[in-house]
Amino acid sequence: MNFDLQDLSGTFSTFDIIVSLSLAFVLSAIIGWVYRYTHKNVSYSQSYVQTLVMVGMIISLIMLVVGSNIARAFALVGALSVVRFRNAIKETRDVGFIFLVMAVGMTTGTRFYLLAIAATVAICLVLLIMNKFNWFKLDVQRQVVKVQVPPEQEYAALVEDVLIQYCTEFELVSTEAVRAGALNELYYTAQLKKERKPTELISALSGVNTGQRVTVLTGYDQTDI
Repeated sequence: MNFDLQDLSGTFSTFDIIVSLSLAFVLSAIIGWVYRYTHKNVSYSQSYVQTLVMVGMIISLIMLVVGSNIARAFALVGALSVVRFRNAIKETRDVGFIFLVMAVGMTTGTRFYLLAIAATVAICLVLLIMNKFNWFKLDVQRQVVKVQVPPEQEYAALVEDVLIQYCTEFELVSTEAVRAGALNELYYTAQLKKERKPTELISALSGVNTGQRVTVLTGYDQTDI
């Protein structure tokens, strides 16, 4: 039995509802699996991927409701504008996946099924290719160097002499007084020379800062003395 649901914008059938929501679910789930497969950092969130699937289906439902009715579209925009999201997006690419599932939801909800399938396949294929061949990777790794030195100016000069010897470039980011002004903590960003190791830099800095604390952070690793 086929029921026709009449609204202000026209008619859509039970078949349209089933196909639109089912296709939105399948395509959004595929996008979610691609996101999971290509994710490289430690910030992966299962709830975020599940939300992607939900968003795709919800947008498809909204587009079915709106149809071509301009007044209803503005009414829904006003209703949805009260929603506020407090969770910050951790990575820029996460925003791209949100827009992708929204686009899939819009195309399935407006019953452009072939376009939704073709766009999902093409974009997911591009994402997999970029992940496979590691496109746009920049092989430049910088370190954060924190050195505690006595407040006398000559110690800062000695630290910079060591950085000149061990680094291709460096930049002083900030200087902070610690231990009630008994020491200064210098923050640098630096790029080690290829033949140098963080432990060698730490040893050299420890020799000129009267044995105070030295920390070198490289990516997610931290070497500390």
